[in-house]
Amino acid sequence: MGGFTIFDAHFHIIDHAFPVVKNNGFLPEQFDVDAYREHAERLHVVGGAVVSGSFQAFDQAYLRDALGRLGPTFVGVTQIPASTTDTELIELDHAGIRAVRFNVRRGGSETIEQLDAFARRVHDVAGWHTELYVDAADLSELVDVIGSLPAVSIDHLGLSPQGLPILLRLVARGVRVKATGFGRVDLDVSTAIRQIAEIDPSALMFGTDLPSTRARRPFADDDIDILVCEVGEEHAEAVLRTNAETFYRISTSAATLAPTATQTR
Repeated sequence: MGGFTIFDAHFHIIDHAFPVVKNNGFLPEQFDVDAYREHAERLHVVGGAVVSGSFQAFDQAYLRDALGRLGPTFVGVTQIPASTTDTELIELDHAGIRAVRFNVRRGGSETIEQLDAFARRVHDVAGWHTELYVDAADLSELVDVIGSLPAVSIDHLGLSPQGLPILLRLVARGVRVKATGFGRVDLDVSTAIRQIAEIDPSALMFGTDLPSTRARRPFADDDIDILVCEVGEEHAEAVLRTNAETFYRISTSAATLAPTATQTR
């Protein structure tokens, strides 16, 4: 893995002290801040993005708690309804949340029909970007809409080989891509990373996807080696840390993982 520090652009915190709901019959096991920190310290993680899953629906309490415990170099990606007020958006931004997620794949989020208007509103009000968990093959009719939005990222390399050509079209229009979830995708990871990097290496952002719920295999340290091999040493630092820092509008300079005690932002 070399001597790189990492901004983990995609992971989940699952704390059963807060509401967790079944999604298609699936209820995830506990994976709280302490469990995440065991992995993060070993991987030299200096910041990251806690991403709300389908099983957390619109709950914000767990996310506020997790961000408080992880510290100021960590941000949140939340699921909220389009009825959320501007005042509520600003309050969430002050709590460290930086993006809204549309979970088209699993549900638990706002519907894709709200994408255009809501993505623009959260960006205008709070400077947030929008994240999509979706098979990129299903986006053929939304390329122009997504390409025109202020800031968008797509999870897990777009998931499928059928979606890769569409994903590459979106990358050419400024969309970012999370190099995450290698154990849950159906495409060839190395090919996808290489082709994205050839178009725009600044589009790629690494994340562990811990704890890899419902993936065929969990995150492995070798996933980082695959990524670095495909983007090359000259782009490794950007893909592992600085691309995501820029996208999430945060700096991790001289950062270390925060103590377990709740931090003040």
